[in-house]
Amino acid sequence: MKSHPQVIDRIIEIIREHKTFCIVGHIRPDGDCVGSQLALAMALQNEGKRVTCWNEDPIPQKYKFLDPEGLFQKPKPGKEFDCVIATDCASLARLGKAGKYSMRRKMMVNIDHHESNPRYGDVNWVSAREPSCGELIYRLLKVARWPITKNIADNLFAAVSTDTGSFQYPTTRPGTFHTGAELVTRGADLAKICHEVYQSYPLSRARLLRHLYNHFKLTDGDRIAYLWLKKKDFARTGAEINDTEGLIDHIRAIEPVVIACVFEEIEPELTRISLRSKDPSVNVNEVAAQFGGGGHPAAAGARIPGKPLAVQRQVIAAAKRALAAAK
Repeated sequence: MKSHPQVIDRIIEIIREHKTFCIVGHIRPDGDCVGSQLALAMALQNEGKRVTCWNEDPIPQKYKFLDPEGLFQKPKPGKEFDCVIATDCASLARLGKAGKYSMRRKMMVNIDHHESNPRYGDVNWVSAREPSCGELIYRLLKVARWPITKNIADNLFAAVSTDTGSFQYPTTRPGTFHTGAELVTRGADLAKICHEVYQSYPLSRARLLRHLYNHFKLTDGDRIAYLWLKKKDFARTGAEINDTEGLIDHIRAIEPVVIACVFEEIEPELTRISLRSKDPSVNVNEVAAQFGGGGHPAAAGARIPGKPLAVQRQVIAAAKRALAAAK
């Protein structure tokens, strides 16, 4: 068998030693978070473990087909677990209430692929070279020789596919295609996953896209594209927060654009930013880090307090500096 990091053996040992588990993921879960959480939860259940799957936010509509048994739950205070396993979460703070309410535990395992992860668990498996957390969970299950059922394969394929932009992002490696092929062999329903995730949107999402194309702005020689999403925009379009996933890719795809940024109003003086880079020499993780955020070199984010226009000026200025430094 191909060699693997020793930390995988340690995680398998921890799982075998304990009985009750809570699988937690980051707030506003994306496909990689949902798929990784559910796949690991299902695998542990199949091993006879008592498993709870917590996320502060509900599962997005387009991923609900991945959770036929309703494993996803809102966190509840007062619960105790032998072990908490965080998947696809770059920081303890991004676990939200799932982290806060799971403090009564013997052990915490952190499985993630974000470069900015500070190793907040008792045991940490952080591999920034992996394009998705789903690949890490797949590798864990393979090393442990736990069955990869059809439902698990569906979740892992969705995780790998969504975090690689359908195997299009430059982070995608040859092994990623092998993982995808193996998951389809194990029963992942490629047609259903692609339909639910990529080809089925509510009308509110279309209205949000119309807002995007009517209101995005360009600066720095059209190399920076940015868009504001205010609460009034959600009210007007009928869109929900989950409808914003992948929205940034539409302005990122514009030909001259190198950095794309979406500013989203969380509160009157709290803004969530999402950043994307098309140039390997422009690291938006470093831009986000200036504002207390993080992520990957090509995709990162942060939450920034302050007046909206002041936040915009600071972020655009940081993006311009990143572009200038890359020349």
